[in-house]
Amino acid sequence: MNKSFFDRMSPAQILALGFFGLIIVGALLLAMPFSSTAEPLSLVDAFFTATSAVCVTGLVVVETGSRLSVAGQAIVLALIQFGGLGIMTMATTVALFIGKRITFRERLVMQEALNHFSLEGLVRLVKYVLLVTLTVESVAAVIIFVRLRGMFPPLKAAWFAVFHSVSAFCNAGFDLFGDSLERFVSDPLMNIVFMSLIVLGGIGFSVIADVYTHRGFRKLSTHSRLVLRVTMILIIAPAIIIALMEWNGALAPYDTTGRILGSLFTSVTTRTAGFNTVPTADLSLAVVTMAIVLMFIGASPASTGGGIKTTTFAMILMFVVSVIKGESDVTFADRRIPQRVINKSIAIAFVAVSVIALATFMLAAMEDQPFSAILFEAVSAFGTVGLSRGITSSLTTGSKIVVIITMFTGRVGVLTFALALSSRRSQAPSSVRYPEGQIIVG
Repeated sequence: MNKSFFDRMSPAQILALGFFGLIIVGALLLAMPFSSTAEPLSLVDAFFTATSAVCVTGLVVVETGSRLSVAGQAIVLALIQFGGLGIMTMATTVALFIGKRITFRERLVMQEALNHFSLEGLVRLVKYVLLVTLTVESVAAVIIFVRLRGMFPPLKAAWFAVFHSVSAFCNAGFDLFGDSLERFVSDPLMNIVFMSLIVLGGIGFSVIADVYTHRGFRKLSTHSRLVLRVTMILIIAPAIIIALMEWNGALAPYDTTGRILGSLFTSVTTRTAGFNTVPTADLSLAVVTMAIVLMFIGASPASTGGGIKTTTFAMILMFVVSVIKGESDVTFADRRIPQRVINKSIAIAFVAVSVIALATFMLAAMEDQPFSAILFEAVSAFGTVGLSRGITSSLTTGSKIVVIITMFTGRVGVLTFALALSSRRSQAPSSVRYPEGQIIVG
């Protein structure tokens, strides 16, 4: 029997094609006259905006709040929601609503999309993802609306509340204010709500489900315990460093509350969110360097964020420590980590560095900008963060295309993207083992 086109595709190829198809549809809609308040967006700018929305990045070449009409903003919002939750999550949700049976092949694609350990419980996890997303976004939207209703008319406040709630939970970073969240730098309520949305969206749905089910840290899975521990460290430590280094620098214009909240929010957002309360261009070069590292690490697996992921970073770090100590195994929480996980982590990091290096080289060849701003832009695009040193809107057409490809690669995942480009099917491990060869390294 002849297989259809989709039957011959691997799960990685289906995922990549799904994201690409959504970007194409979004770009065509954003290029229409009804999506703009003035002249229609150029095809490149529409494609850039659609990619940034679907890849939940937040880099913009046109101002979302002023340049796009309400219809255009609604299209961006839909692309953020679909891109944040994932193509297969949304497709499975529709299938469940209409009573369609989820096939084995569709479960394989879902497993790839959600980074799940096995095929068991995938449909239940998708239902949980949808429930958590709608609940968290709705509650946050109500709180934001209460805060904004004194600043804007009721309908506008409601629309802003819904848009920013979805954008924050999906770690997208798109805003309608025009200055991101800089006007709220000293506002405890808005800071807490947005940071909560960013963290919840970035730790991964499987971790949220695990925490809700077991209601105790000691009973959590090894994966969840590692994610929560690394996430906490990557929030607190950078926040302290930012406060110490920028107290009389970028944080100087604010009161004590603004300085504390500004350092904490900057630490949270640099990992993948894209919002900012403190102007990114005002940060010192040392903090910018730290931000680049945080953006490279990114969020956690099966989340709405990007980067190489917190667990990948932790695996590599623990592997290095074990090598230095002369230990044969990598362990965490009294559990031995399989070698294949270590190998995959190293491969992901290497490919990620290669993609960023290539993107940085191409941007440097086409743009007359400081190297720090170009590297920042490349890492922000790959990590689907959305922060910028102010060069995004002035990028040339060629540079925009480079950033588009980098955002797409970062959202789909470097290994998934590489597998999608490969036409080879996975093969069974070879039973042949060659004699060892000695190589001198270091």
